[in-house]
Amino acid sequence: MKKKKQLLVAGIALSVLFSTNLQAQTVNYTPFETKESQKIVNELYNRMTLEEKVAQLHGIVPGSLVDKNGKLSDEKCRKNIPNGIGHVCQFACAQELDPDKLRDFVADLQEWLRKNTPSGIPAICHEEAISGFAAKGATVYPQQLGLACTWNPDLMIEKSRQTAEAMRKVGSTMALSPMVDVVRTSTFNRIEESYGEDSYLSGAMGVAFVQGLQGNDLAKGVAACSKHFLGYGGGSESPEKELTEEILFPHEAIIRCAGSKCTMTGYHSYKGKLVVASAPLIQDYLRGRTGFDGIVVSDYGAIGRLYKGDDMLAKCAAEAMNAGNDLEFSNGKCYPHLPEAMASGIVSEARFEEAVKRALTLKVRLGMLTPNAKLFEKGHLNLDTPDYRQTAYELACQSVVLLKNNGVLPLKPTAKIALVGPNANSFWSLIGDYAYPSMLAFWRRKKPDGQNPYLIPLYDGLKNRKPGSMIVGYERGCEWSLPGEATIKSSGDVDPRTSQLTAMMVESADHTDWNAAIKLAKESDIIVAAVGENPALCGEARVRKGIDLPGDQEKFVKELIATGKPVVLVIMGGRPQVIDEIEKGCAAIMHAWYPGEEGGNAVADILLGNVNPSGKLCVSYPKTESEENICYNNQPELLSKVAYPFGYGLSYTTYTYSNLKIQKSTVCTTDKSIKFSFDITNSGKMEGTEIIQLYLSPVDGQPLKPVQLKGFKRISLKPGETQKVKAELMLDQLAYYFEKQWHIMPGKYEIKIGASSIDIRLNSFFSVTGNAKSMKQREFLFSEIH
Repeated sequence: MKKKKQLLVAGIALSVLFSTNLQAQTVNYTPFETKESQKIVNELYNRMTLEEKVAQLHGIVPGSLVDKNGKLSDEKCRKNIPNGIGHVCQFACAQELDPDKLRDFVADLQEWLRKNTPSGIPAICHEEAISGFAAKGATVYPQQLGLACTWNPDLMIEKSRQTAEAMRKVGSTMALSPMVDVVRTSTFNRIEESYGEDSYLSGAMGVAFVQGLQGNDLAKGVAACSKHFLGYGGGSESPEKELTEEILFPHEAIIRCAGSKCTMTGYHSYKGKLVVASAPLIQDYLRGRTGFDGIVVSDYGAIGRLYKGDDMLAKCAAEAMNAGNDLEFSNGKCYPHLPEAMASGIVSEARFEEAVKRALTLKVRLGMLTPNAKLFEKGHLNLDTPDYRQTAYELACQSVVLLKNNGVLPLKPTAKIALVGPNANSFWSLIGDYAYPSMLAFWRRKKPDGQNPYLIPLYDGLKNRKPGSMIVGYERGCEWSLPGEATIKSSGDVDPRTSQLTAMMVESADHTDWNAAIKLAKESDIIVAAVGENPALCGEARVRKGIDLPGDQEKFVKELIATGKPVVLVIMGGRPQVIDEIEKGCAAIMHAWYPGEEGGNAVADILLGNVNPSGKLCVSYPKTESEENICYNNQPELLSKVAYPFGYGLSYTTYTYSNLKIQKSTVCTTDKSIKFSFDITNSGKMEGTEIIQLYLSPVDGQPLKPVQLKGFKRISLKPGETQKVKAELMLDQLAYYFEKQWHIMPGKYEIKIGASSIDIRLNSFFSVTGNAKSMKQREFLFSEIH
């Protein structure tokens, strides 16, 4: 219990130290190029050979640089990077190197480039980072969909700051994160990497991610690369108004409010053209509508998909380059043919020069081209410090969403518990598709050990946290899935990686004995059934038909319910699951997503009542397996397909909202904002945190969505405590997009304050007078609530 108290106190401290002001950040946009960077880049560019310039526009994977023992190979380097290289792609997750050895690889590589290439330009070693630095031994935080359910930008900043610190230790200066696709169907296999269905929440969490990662000085931080531009997670073919107002919003927010200088285009198409070669999206939507002045990179291998055949590589390169795509990831398949494209006149030298200078400018901004640049840390490295694990724990606690509770939770300290299910004692239940152990297993078919970092499944968590009077018995009971349930999207056939990964998981799992689990359940007071998916069933390149519980899990839960003992359903995985047929029979239900390395401790603490759950859904939890886009702000008739609404989440205490007061009920279109306040009281018996949500609805037929999230805030209260909440809704947040401009219309609007998108506790109206106001860009993107 002492350790638990220390964790909770630290959580309070973090929320004070890392407080965001999203609205204020809009006026702090820093240009990509500075006079100093231009001078350095121009001098360097003028002395570089054509071959060196081309080399800066693509990457290489580490396997092309190391020998069979994983050591940097002089022979391979002289063959593959004689003129240097722009990036080393996924340099950490593609290798099984402990932190010190990974740092040594980077150090050896940069020294080789300095001594053996004409201009001695260091390479950017980039890596995935949505759930932490994807490297052996690095902290695994909750997967991004779970992070969004915390609704906590403050703690997100700290998580990303720690990720950047760990990356800089080994010499990594760029993260291929965050993913800010707005995703509105749980059938999308990569929904777990997103922040969910709402553009405002996605933008707020994305801004926090970038702020923490890059810091106040990019030369000491890590460059963020947002993805996937634009509409990869859905919505790319939406009407211009929706595409600009909602799908583009998270990208605009992290560019204008957090200074993101790198964007990755996706694999998808826009109006029949692959996005990697879509000038309308890159030049108009990205650079024109957000003011982006940074560097655009392709997703891995995307440029080569434009045309088939080696004789078309120069054409692929030309179309992507002319559209505004600056760099090719991962390996240079097409961009090495740029000299051929320039010689034939299909790419201009000016466009080529622009791309190379952008690539070099990023290295200047990262502090990599300054004399005696510090590119890594010396000495023994720890990428999973107690502080990092502390943050992982707090995020896991805050990400868990309590969906149902008939009074069985918290568990009684004297209860006899039957812990069952495929996710009860497996580290696969903790990690998403871009965590290091998952990437090692899926992409390299190597079995991780769950020790680097140390992963704590639920069974271990309950043993760690339970009081001495509680008895916890364990039987796995059933397997995750059925053979062939998941396929690979790229081929449409069952890929060897899927079966190999599934076999790996089965081999690493405990023995399955269905009858023994049912017997244990009958002999216990309460059943905790840990079910859901694993990284073989959801994630990039993985496709599973349906989003119900996979395999025989639903049948298993029905048998548990039939015992007559209360069933607490704990769902782990990367997306919501359709549980309509078993929901009524369960006494309590919580969704823990992929909660990261401390997930077992966090879920156990919530089950036991050591922590009060505070997570709220960042998606509309589906009732059916429909592939329709379901979003709280869309057609009302879709609500019948929703089991739990956006913004929903229960607590062990109750909250009362009261006393809503609007400072001025009438404002002018030229005013900055409308201010209001209200009270929130913890009317229950347990300390807790409520996430208050601000929604806006038009009344007079303005061309806005019928309801839209416009602000939120985590409020922590002791039993009986009341706090006055002050809010400022910016009038720019009332604007809609039409004919290349934003417009604020006079009329009547409704403010709604609630505990979810449909649980509205307070509401009031205000009027906007004056003439319609038009502007090219909005000055303010976020409200202020404190």
